[in-house]
Amino acid sequence: MDLLRMDWRDVGFLHWAVDPETVAETLHDRLSVDTYDGDAYLGVVPFRMADIRPRGSPIGRSFGELNLRTYVEADGVPGVYFYNLDADDALGVGVARRLFQLPYYRARMRVDRRDGAVRFRSRRTHDGVPAARFDASYEPDGVATTPEPGSLPAFLVERYRFYVDSDGGQLYYADIDHEPWDLRPGAATVRRNDLFEANGFATPDGEPLVHVSDGLPVTAGRLHRL
Repeated sequence: MDLLRMDWRDVGFLHWAVDPETVAETLHDRLSVDTYDGDAYLGVVPFRMADIRPRGSPIGRSFGELNLRTYVEADGVPGVYFYNLDADDALGVGVARRLFQLPYYRARMRVDRRDGAVRFRSRRTHDGVPAARFDASYEPDGVATTPEPGSLPAFLVERYRFYVDSDGGQLYYADIDHEPWDLRPGAATVRRNDLFEANGFATPDGEPLVHVSDGLPVTAGRLHRL
C-alpha cells in the first residue's frame, strides 16, 4: 500500500563512474555493488520535492532536496542506497527519519529556474553531522526520451527500491512506483560540491555524466525489514 505521494520536479542527475571497491567498502554486508560495464556509480541528485503528502491527505509540502547515492543489489533485487538526503524542510526531515530511517539532514536551499536551466544551492544546517555545501546549474542539452532497457541511463534512473541500514545494523527496504522517466541529456556547471568529502569519499575525477528531467509523480510504500 502506498504510504506517500509526491512529485519530483526539476531533477538533475549528475553521475561519476568509480571503482566498485570504493563503494563496496561502505555497504552493509547483505548489499552488493551494482555495476554497469564494470563501473560503479556515485550520483548527486538535486531536485524539488513538490506536494509530498500522506496517502489520502489533501495538503502537501514542497521543498528542495539533494542526495548522494549509489546503486546496489540485495537478493538479486536492484535498488538505490543513499549516503545522504539533505532537505529544506525541518518537518519533512523529521518525518522521513522516523518513517524510513534514511539519512535525512536539514539544509537551507535555493532553487531558481530560468529558461529551462536550474540553479540549485544548498547549505547543510543539521547539527552533529559534517557540513556540506552545494552549488550547481544544470540544463537540458538534447531531446527527451525514455531510457532504453539495458542502457546506462536506464541503469542509473529506473530504480524502484531503496535500501537503508539502521544504526543497529539491520537492513530495510521500501519500494517506490512511477512511470518511466522522460529523460534528456544535460549539461552542468558545478561550482561547489562537498557531498563526496562529507561522506568520506575522494572527489571522483572528470566531469559528471548529466541527465535532466522536468519530473514525474511518485508513490512510496512502507519500510520492510529484509
